[in-house]
Amino acid sequence: MTITADQVKALRDRTGAGMMECKAALTEAGGNIEEAITVLRKRGLAKAATRSGRATRQGAIGTYVHMPVTDSSGPFGFAKLGVLVEVNCESDFVAKTDDFKTLVKELAMQVAAAEPRWVSRDQVPASDVEQEKEIYRAQMANAGKPAAVIEKIIEGKLDSFYERVCLLDQVSVRDGAKKVSQMIGEAVAKTGENIAVTRFARFKLGDAGE
Repeated sequence: MTITADQVKALRDRTGAGMMECKAALTEAGGNIEEAITVLRKRGLAKAATRSGRATRQGAIGTYVHMPVTDSSGPFGFAKLGVLVEVNCESDFVAKTDDFKTLVKELAMQVAAAEPRWVSRDQVPASDVEQEKEIYRAQMANAGKPAAVIEKIIEGKLDSFYERVCLLDQVSVRDGAKKVSQMIGEAVAKTGENIAVTRFARFKLGDAGE
């Protein structure tokens, strides 16, 4: 399997490991970046990934309010879309840096633009996951494929589902070449601290009754 330079860079950004170590881990993991991170962690080479267990009690709550372009009523005008997102880090020092503030702002804009429903995969209720699987099974009911093949296809479709509804799995609206998790991984590698999105809320006028 050919491992691309972009894959190596993405893994380096998330882990801080060396180029050759990243390439070797990706080769061993068949190109799967999450499995490659596990490989590096087992070898003690994933600097950013190993910070994930450290406590994050500092940080900031970011906001994004989308005002209509035609609204000329100034700062007291009424918006139709607003976002709150809590992003945590380990120290108040890092929370006050421009890099951290920029990340928080970008995450708030991501939530506004991409409409995630959960932060990460482990927050998705099992009932929602099973419902998606049942829909995919129904779609392939007459496909004539072996059950094992169908289940493999379902797993692939679930990955696409997670990319739509989970913030960390979404492609960045600012940089389509990376996922949100990679953006955060880059910030972890740069600041030397664990950074985690704790929660978010997205308010859109008229959505409350849906």
